[in-house]
Amino acid sequence: MKTAFYFILILLFTTTASSCATTVKNTPSKVVVIKKLPRTHKIVRIKGVRYYKFNGKHYRKTRKGYVVVRV
Repeated sequence: MKTAFYFILILLFTTTASSCATTVKNTPSKVVVIKKLPRTHKIVRIKGVRYYKFNGKHYRKTRKGYVVVRV
């Protein structure tokens, strides 16, 4: 009797615990790294942060180059 109770309890726990699990899927970001900005770029400061502006877009400097950011 006791083993049947434990068996039902374990069965109930395993079925309810697995139903709460979710799958997280990471999609790769579409970041384009530009190695060198054109000479006509402008340096702007927004809230104390340095951005490089060219062709209406703002860029931030990273170790690998420059990436487009929203300001």
